[in-house]
Amino acid sequence: MNSELTAYITLVCTSGALNFYLCLSVFLKRHNYTDIARLFILQTAFITIYCIASAFGLISTSLEEIKFWTIIQYAGMPFSPPLGLLFVMQYLGIKVTKKRCMALLIIPFISLVMVATNDFHQFHYRVFEIDQALGAPYIHLEIGIWYMIHGVFTFTCMFVAFLLVLSHWRETARVYRPQLISLACGQLVPMLTAFIYLIGFTPPGFDPVPMVLWLSSLLFLWSISSSRMFTIMPIAKNSIFNSINDGVIVLDESYRLIEFNQGCMKLFPQLNKSMLGMDFAKVWLELSGDSFPFKLEVAVHNQELKLVAADNSEHTYQVRTSALQHASDSKGILIIFTDITELKRLQIQLEYQAYYDELTQIYNRRAFFQQCNQDFAEAKKISSAFTVILMDIDYFKRVNDTYGHHVGDQVLQHVVKVCQTQLKKAELFARYGGEEFVLALKGYTVSEGEALANQVRSYLETQPLITTEGVLSVTLSLGVAEATKESEETLYQLLNAADKALYSAKRQGRNRVQVYTVIENDEST
Repeated sequence: MNSELTAYITLVCTSGALNFYLCLSVFLKRHNYTDIARLFILQTAFITIYCIASAFGLISTSLEEIKFWTIIQYAGMPFSPPLGLLFVMQYLGIKVTKKRCMALLIIPFISLVMVATNDFHQFHYRVFEIDQALGAPYIHLEIGIWYMIHGVFTFTCMFVAFLLVLSHWRETARVYRPQLISLACGQLVPMLTAFIYLIGFTPPGFDPVPMVLWLSSLLFLWSISSSRMFTIMPIAKNSIFNSINDGVIVLDESYRLIEFNQGCMKLFPQLNKSMLGMDFAKVWLELSGDSFPFKLEVAVHNQELKLVAADNSEHTYQVRTSALQHASDSKGILIIFTDITELKRLQIQLEYQAYYDELTQIYNRRAFFQQCNQDFAEAKKISSAFTVILMDIDYFKRVNDTYGHHVGDQVLQHVVKVCQTQLKKAELFARYGGEEFVLALKGYTVSEGEALANQVRSYLETQPLITTEGVLSVTLSLGVAEATKESEETLYQLLNAADKALYSAKRQGRNRVQVYTVIENDEST
């Protein structure tokens, strides 16, 4: 055995040993790694078979032995490129399904069968014999049609895997790039060697690819130890980053766009990779047609933002900004857009249900007291006039008993609509309970309140309700009371005074306005 052949065998054995070490070490630690390690274990196992069989083929002395070890080579070699492609796909977040695995492994399996049965059909090798000039273990061969199919498939798998790795270089953080380098070289080294072999620039008579696989193995060892491949991978970051429903924009310390996720692309369809590196002010102008409404701050900051989408629907977003520390110790800004449109809609709906009467669509008793307490306190503070009017629909129970509650509901709605035509927006109008309503008049004296009450009462009297049961005349009894100058007086005392005036109006025949006076109240008691 000459020294040149010994060197070839040594290189092949080195490749086999390194791949076996990679396969075994990752297998023993597989519980500490992610599922992606399984594909790596399979790939290195098949490469190990390929290298070991190639080494035994180089020490063979007969054609039968060489053929046998060639078959063993094909038990490993055809499967490693598609497994490498699957490994790269899973690493980069491309879904690896059982159908894809089976589809990629069909041709390698056929290649193994073709080599094993080549003597019967010569589809893989048209000629396979010991080189007459060099002797064993050097082989003279002429390729068949299946060899070309197998070769194109193998080269395509490695080339596609290489392109996939390159396509993710820019968006991968520097700390993870050693992993991409090892992945790229793991495809590039055997691909280039096989190409050089096919065009006849390598020593004749044997396959040189196993001799160079030690190089990619060393790169994998370096990547596993230095950047923790299989435990921390860019796909982990990308999967989390892109699975977030919120839109995320990353700016550098100069407020230039350096990253965004798929959630952000859904919120802003105009956003694209060509905008990377642009100043955020310019990016936002293209996205919204306006300047960014908030100051970009490194400190944590929350704001709400309303934007009109492409379909003219209005959306509300919660916009959060916070500092982002880069590996280079420079600080950038993280902007997170959370679509809270539905939440705001539900919030508004719940608030409306909590503060508005469902039937009449005016303030309910709770909302009245919440707002009126504030107005009453302000009026007391500045010694301003404050008047309330309590109103009650006359003979409302008779309407319900005669025509039914559905007509009673129509009466309530009719009264509200008529009253609203005589009121201003500044006046607090609410349903007080049952058939009673209340008006709070900030800045009104009792005489002004009485005038407004009579205006409402007389106008309603001229507006009968037309129903399927007939025409119904609706009237109101109203009690008016003004806040006194006493600082101890409460809103409940004022309402109680208006309530007494209301019942005085009812006792006097209904369809009238009665103003509360202390003298009248004392006489009634």
